[in-house]
Amino acid sequence: MPRGDKSSYSNKQKRKAEHIEEGYEKRGVKKKEAERRAWATVNRESGGGKKSGSGRGRKTTKVSSKRGGRIGGPRGGKAAARRPAAARSRSAKKAAATRKRVATKRSTTAKKAARRR
Repeated sequence: MPRGDKSSYSNKQKRKAEHIEEGYEKRGVKKKEAERRAWATVNRESGGGKKSGSGRGRKTTKVSSKRGGRIGGPRGGKAAARRPAAARSRSAKKAAATRKRVATKRSTTAKKAARRR
């Protein structure tokens, strides 16, 4: 089988690659590069095409597909960018204080548990 032959892939894998490719093209990636990335993603998620033999399967993951998405949806970050700098800063300081408070609480709870043992 020559390199690049897609006959050993399932129909589902082919559809998935096509869908991923279209997504890349919408974002302005050239056709050939989009196709290359799409098949690389399918290979990473499913372990390549169909292979004969018992127990040769590989669990599929969707990590690669999820990685490309924007955090917070398609308009991620724009709402925050519209807010004034002072409001964003105040929000960040409040979040940092919460993280610090929670971390301190966790560490003291762990110390108390260790003493009881």
